[in-house]
Amino acid sequence: MANPLTAASTVGDWLDHPEGGPALRELLAQGGFDESVLAPVRQLPLQQMVALSQGRIPQSVVDGLVLRVNGGVMPAAEAENPTERIVAGRFDGQTVIVTGAASGIGRATASRILREGGRVIAVDISGDRLKELDADNLVAVAADITDPEDVARIVAAAGDRIDGLANIAGVVDDFSPVHETSDAIWEKVFAVNVDGVFRLTRAVVPAMLAVGRGAIVNVASEAALRGNAAGVAYTASKHAVLGITKNTAFMYGPHGIRTNAVAPGGVATGMAQPPNSSEFGQGRTGPFMRLIPPVALPEHLAASITFLLSDDGVNLNGVILPSDGGWSVQ
Repeated sequence: MANPLTAASTVGDWLDHPEGGPALRELLAQGGFDESVLAPVRQLPLQQMVALSQGRIPQSVVDGLVLRVNGGVMPAAEAENPTERIVAGRFDGQTVIVTGAASGIGRATASRILREGGRVIAVDISGDRLKELDADNLVAVAADITDPEDVARIVAAAGDRIDGLANIAGVVDDFSPVHETSDAIWEKVFAVNVDGVFRLTRAVVPAMLAVGRGAIVNVASEAALRGNAAGVAYTASKHAVLGITKNTAFMYGPHGIRTNAVAPGGVATGMAQPPNSSEFGQGRTGPFMRLIPPVALPEHLAASITFLLSDDGVNLNGVILPSDGGWSVQ
């Protein structure tokens, strides 16, 4: 007997199911959509639609679909992400700073380091969301990485030993091309995506030099590898992240400090584009964006990031790892 459909079943399993498919297509039709909009998320659990929709698909709707295809009975819950494999003890005795830790990739990375034995300095501008993180060996620091005083507080919270830094916090642009890009968008994107990475990296390197070891991982983007994945501000900022990564890797490699970058493709973080996004920019990028491989879960990116942070990445320095499901080979 086939397993029942649950919220942990993939969107593809739902669409291919004789009862789940019609139910899901009916829900889409009510919003004026067809199943083509789900192509990038076919491999994700249906549950992920709650976060991705940013409130347009509440939990009650997902629960209703599950009840509908199971005769009004809620089946036993399944593991939402059975592909995650925790490596016990991989970060034992280590302190790692993780920015953007209150949600998405940052939260998944912080969670994995904690479960693998590390101490995490969890940094995010959202103090309220950081309060949701409650775990042993976690120090929550509500801070703005664009503020030099806040950067100093982050490093002070870590203490004398800093083994790793994951620069994950970032903001998107409005897909505007250069002739439409405002000073405000340009400055905001660069302040977070470039200046924040620079300042925090500069702040942690002395502690790593003192002990002759350390690992830094910067989150770039598919937009760091091509010109058709975002607006000019975000694209330029993520290209700058690659420059910071390569130069830092070169400068400090002989001192035992490894610096690498991960370039994500589509990730189910629910990070939305700003309102009033550029029609010009989206008109140009839209056809290419529809070709992206299925989006990943934040936990999948956390696997790539923690690999590079850990001693498993011992021979990697200056690497730009496209963790994008193969988008970069298109």
